[in-house]
Amino acid sequence: MSERSAAIDAFLAANGWGQAERNPLTGDASFRHYERLVLGGRQAMLMDAPPPQENVDAFVAIARHLKSLGFSAPDIFAKERDQGFLIIEDLGNDTFTRILQDGTLPEADLYALAVDILVALHGIPENRVAPPGTEPYSAEKLLDEAVLLCDWTWQAVFGAPPDGTIRDSYLDAWRETFRCLQGQPATLVLRDYHVDNLMILEGRRDIARCGLLDFQDAVLGHKAYDLMSLLEDARRDITHELKQSMLDRYFAAFPNLDQNAFMTGFAVLGAQRHAKVIGIFTRLSRRDAKPDYLAHIPRVWRLLENAMVHPALEPVAAWFESHFPPEKRIAPISSAEAS
Repeated sequence: MSERSAAIDAFLAANGWGQAERNPLTGDASFRHYERLVLGGRQAMLMDAPPPQENVDAFVAIARHLKSLGFSAPDIFAKERDQGFLIIEDLGNDTFTRILQDGTLPEADLYALAVDILVALHGIPENRVAPPGTEPYSAEKLLDEAVLLCDWTWQAVFGAPPDGTIRDSYLDAWRETFRCLQGQPATLVLRDYHVDNLMILEGRRDIARCGLLDFQDAVLGHKAYDLMSLLEDARRDITHELKQSMLDRYFAAFPNLDQNAFMTGFAVLGAQRHAKVIGIFTRLSRRDAKPDYLAHIPRVWRLLENAMVHPALEPVAAWFESHFPPEKRIAPISSAEAS
């Protein structure tokens, strides 16, 4: 038994779950691992979130804050901060992704519920919507994420890192673009708001019917970000009609919203996220031996190209036109194939 396995056993025993049946769940793109715990008539989830890569304090703070606002984040039953262990409420198996695959609820109804969650969240005043100390989604933080494409995908596609001049010009293009985001009202941005991280909770109503997962990286940022993340999903296509219908649903809730400014933010943050995701999916393959994410990269390139049509993204679009031609906008080969 490894040292970490022994620590998990001790944590479970100390919190009354030592005799539980443990069923590992499928992993995701993070360093976290989950196990479903079953003991008698009780169920819970073990979250194994190893530091320093993961931060259980952030998960607990955001979960408790969301619950205080009436949203269905998991209850926290036990915590071991230094090791990165949590025992949390088990919200079940009914992710939106699974329901969409099974066809048990209409697609439009699920997306409408997801939009209604954001409407409720974005209707909360900025001074109450986030727990104290929540970091802003600053231009530098956005830049650190966007450059992942340059730092990982470039080398995987071209065979060598970009030279310093090319990388610097990439950063400059994004810096110029991010200026248009300044001065916009902020909200709590959950950051990975998409169908994999949303659940249907039977027996609950209205916004409480939607379970929320994977919010520990939440920041204070632009109101368009989570809606964009939902409607421009790296893993799933939706029709233009559904996307427009959900935008209209959101706008109907905020009749005084400057829609042009909002959609500028939507496009800029969409392009930033898509660039980040292309870089992350490449890194998952090259560094972490998780090549399955490469299959989504062609979709994310299409989303990035569509976003760059917006005039606010002209500096970024010009950089790609000069340095990263369309024929190179591909899913790179996996680390196994490259070796």
